[in-house]
Amino acid sequence: MSRFDATLGRDQQQVRKTLQFLDQQEFSKKLWAKDPSLWSVDPETQKKIRNRLGWLTVTETMTGKTNDLVAFARSLKDAGFTHAVLLGMGGSSLCPEVCREIYGVAEDALDLMVLDSTDPATILRIEARLNLKKTLFIVASKSGTTQEVQSLYGYFYEKMKTVEPTRTGQHFVAITDPGTPLERLAQEQSFREIFLNPPDIGGRYSALSYFGLVPAALIGMDLEAFLDRAEGMIQNCASQVAASENPGLYLGAVLGELGKAGRDKVTFITSPLIQSFGTWLEQLLAESTGKEGKGLIPVVGETMGPPTVYENDRLFIYLRLALLPDSTLDQGVETLQQAGHPVVRIFLQDPLDLGGEFFRWELATAVAGAILGINPFDEPNVTESKENTRQILEVFCHTGKLGLPTPILEAEGVRLYGNVEPWNVSPKDTLWAFLNRSRTGDYVTLMAYIERSKSHETLLQKIRILIRDRFRLATTLGYGPRFLHSTGQLHKGGSSKGLFLQITSEDAQDLTIPEEPYTFGILKKAQALGDYYSLTHKGLRALHLHLGKNTEEDLKRLLKWLEDRLKE
Repeated sequence: MSRFDATLGRDQQQVRKTLQFLDQQEFSKKLWAKDPSLWSVDPETQKKIRNRLGWLTVTETMTGKTNDLVAFARSLKDAGFTHAVLLGMGGSSLCPEVCREIYGVAEDALDLMVLDSTDPATILRIEARLNLKKTLFIVASKSGTTQEVQSLYGYFYEKMKTVEPTRTGQHFVAITDPGTPLERLAQEQSFREIFLNPPDIGGRYSALSYFGLVPAALIGMDLEAFLDRAEGMIQNCASQVAASENPGLYLGAVLGELGKAGRDKVTFITSPLIQSFGTWLEQLLAESTGKEGKGLIPVVGETMGPPTVYENDRLFIYLRLALLPDSTLDQGVETLQQAGHPVVRIFLQDPLDLGGEFFRWELATAVAGAILGINPFDEPNVTESKENTRQILEVFCHTGKLGLPTPILEAEGVRLYGNVEPWNVSPKDTLWAFLNRSRTGDYVTLMAYIERSKSHETLLQKIRILIRDRFRLATTLGYGPRFLHSTGQLHKGGSSKGLFLQITSEDAQDLTIPEEPYTFGILKKAQALGDYYSLTHKGLRALHLHLGKNTEEDLKRLLKWLEDRLKE
């Protein structure tokens, strides 16, 4: 089981007081009794919270399902399947992606790909890797109505009909809540299997439920060992354990109190093998705490720098894998600590310890929510962009146009939208003016509605690090539309500290969506536009850069603009 160490400087005393207060209030006892009064006094809100606490005990159910899941995975291999593609968004896709990237694929297991994008290039790239006759599609959606999942399902169902006209449904399985439209669809289309998840679990808290464990079984993970690590952490977080000894309560107290003290940029440093775990943590923290003008801002994938590039708004979390020690990371974290930054170290013996970490962080996030005074189990602002997208698509269906706003500048092959001044000079100067609107304690978010490729990732990472080092601002990077189901809640519902740089481009190729009057490219553009409107209508600082069809070259140009400006 993983170990824990926190060096918090002057904030240590307040964390101790909070831990004592949690014990006095019998927080842990009430938590395990699923008492919603820990987060709200409103009866209606309490009713909703009570229906979101199933993650506390889901392992009791899942432990008894491991043999069935292993047998199901074996039956697929026996039937000739070689690949599985998970169609999901947010909580239904991030844990499977983490498991695939960290644990790989066992011998005689199915290779797993996760598709959580409406970007045509991304869809085509995954499709090109598939032999449809040997591919299983996992349609994962808690509500059973997620627009992106429905569109992807329709696309691949039509493709499958051409190669398996009499057995199309046998290439699909569903993971959803009982009674959803997806369950009914799966029954009507004779899906190979339907996994009905406990309905009292929210998407981002579903890692240890069917949403996480079905894909994990397909790649041959050791489910018993994985859940055993989770059970070990659960026992360590039991109701009778004092808060100062309780891994979940202690971490939650650190997150909550340091967030209140202004250390709200929770910056993750991870051993390389488990780096992708940060993407799951990002959604959990951002979507759970980013509301009512508050929130913890998770910073994932930002290359560690020297202490001089950080303001006093950071809390560093170091997830260290003992199996593969990294002296460079060790020394870098030590340097940050010596410079006075608060540092939490979590030591994992091997990757299976993440079974415990999934639970620890779920519990800690719930505790942090109580300390911050918010409900960590809802996502009130996520629907804003969805509604904007729906309205934009309605206009498109009637007029054939998306109703784009007037650009503030169009030059050098780039169109810019936003409320930035001065704007009538050049794209480079406009971008610089936008970044200069920042204040100490702000953060910059790159929102990329483009293909998530290695080359694009490399360029975007260079851009964010350049911004961080010049302006001493925390930076985050998300790909649309996937981040709409995670950090999107924080962007709209959290504090007004964000500067939002939205990047879109022209699609080199587009794809039709069966039975819809719009394409995937149009859907993606509508989602980006809906997100932009949601930000700007709130008066938040947003700049939208629309690039041409050669996205990589345009990103290089964007990077050069910043590099050139730094030399001036």
